[in-house]
This record gives sequence, structure tokens and C-alpha cells, in this order.
Amino acid sequence: MTLGLTARERDKTFLRGRVRLIPLFIFIGAGGSGAALYIMRLAMFNPDVCWDKKNNPEPWNKLAPTDQYKFYSVSVDYSKLKKDRPDF
Repeated sequence: MTLGLTARERDKTFLRGRVRLIPLFIFIGAGGSGAALYIMRLAMFNPDVCWDKKNNPEPWNKLAPTDQYKFYSVSVDYSKLKKDRPDF
């Protein structure tokens, strides 16, 4: 009976009979946390997203060719790129 148990004791008694569910909880928690962090990274550092329209209305125009905004680049070395676009 769970009426006199604290929350921690209830969790222990729940998981005691279901030990095989612990990795499931760990992986689902890690996957949800990773997805939330990646979405937060996209919202904060992607040049396509503009939060401040008064001070910087077009942030994609102020990117230098050497700025890496992709999460992972396989074969491009951004430090060696040259400017190939006009100034606006």
C-alpha cells in the first residue's frame, strides 16, 4: 500500500519490480534533453532567425565568409574561404 510512503520511497518501490525500464527512462530523458538543446541552439545562433529587428534587421547580411553557422561541416574549412558576395 502506498498511502504512507514518500515520493522517493514510491519511486523505489515502482522501479524495484521493473528494473528493465530504467534504461528506457534514461534514453528517453537524454533524447528529449538533446532535442531541446538543439532547438535552443538553432533559435539562438542560426542567422536565419531574427529576434532583434530594430538593431539588426538582417543578420544574414553581416556574416563573414569565415563564420561557421552549421552544426557540423564535413569537408569545408571556413577559415580559408574568401568573400564572393557584394556588400549591402
